[in-house]
Amino acid sequence: MRSAAQRRRLARRAAAYVWAAPVSLAALPAALLGAATGGRLRIRGGVLEACGGALRPILSRAVPGFAISAITFGHVVLGTGADALEETRAHERVHVRQYERWGAFFLPLYLLASLLALARGRSVYAGNAFERQAETES
Repeated sequence: MRSAAQRRRLARRAAAYVWAAPVSLAALPAALLGAATGGRLRIRGGVLEACGGALRPILSRAVPGFAISAITFGHVVLGTGADALEETRAHERVHVRQYERWGAFFLPLYLLASLLALARGRSVYAGNAFERQAETES
């Protein structure tokens, strides 16, 4: 039988998955596309990682002038390849925790943080508070 503390911890983890679920579910088609086109799916630490296949060219060209090697949507991380997932895992896990905190609100908050960075004359990526947190904690 689980202790009360274990039950509370399990309930908090379940709530975090449910809170981030809308974004995670929205990312599943991309993960499945990657797998269907020769990529790979894997669950690691409670996070679905998808890489390769069609994800490589899609992520590499998604933002003009900025190649994305990995990106997080809830509890789903999409990567260009296994090497990219390995290199960015700690950073992307910080984003997973951010989704667990903010849920679907994370997406507009992330965009707002990029706009604020731009307004301050900073990079929309490196000046983004969520990215700075991910860099600091990874």
